Amino acid sequence: MRPLTTVSHRRAGFTLVEIMIVVAIIALLAAIAVPNFLRARKRSQATRILDDLRVIDAAIDQYAIENNKGGGAPVAWADIQNYLKNGSVPYFSGGKDLFSNPYSGGSFSVDAIPKLSTTTFNQLSDVAPSDFWSPYY
Repeated sequence: MRPLTTVSHRRAGFTLVEIMIVVAIIALLAAIAVPNFLRARKRSQATRILDDLRVIDAAIDQYAIENNKGGGAPVAWADIQNYLKNGSVPYFSGGKDLFSNPYSGGSFSVDAIPKLSTTTFNQLSDVAPSDFWSPYY
């Protein structure tokens, strides 16, 4: 008969130092990645708000043309909502941005460019300076 194999007393596994090195590397990578992720998120929010402003501006122009409105005529949100794509984000926004701040202080008029709120600008100014918003700020 064959003898049973002997069990080795040496255990396989990781040492505490090896585990600490892996944790340190993961922490280093996270320290690099997280701020970049947050900056990219804020930049995409700024881009979306700018695109919404452009769409609202086009809707005001289309409303004014189809309803023979002159320069400076007030425009209600309900009037331009019909000129926004049904189901789109601006359609359901009620004239407010991602942070629930109203565009142009909540009042629109023909030939006036819709403006970004100062509060929203301050929230996104580190990723989108004033020249980014031109002419909407």
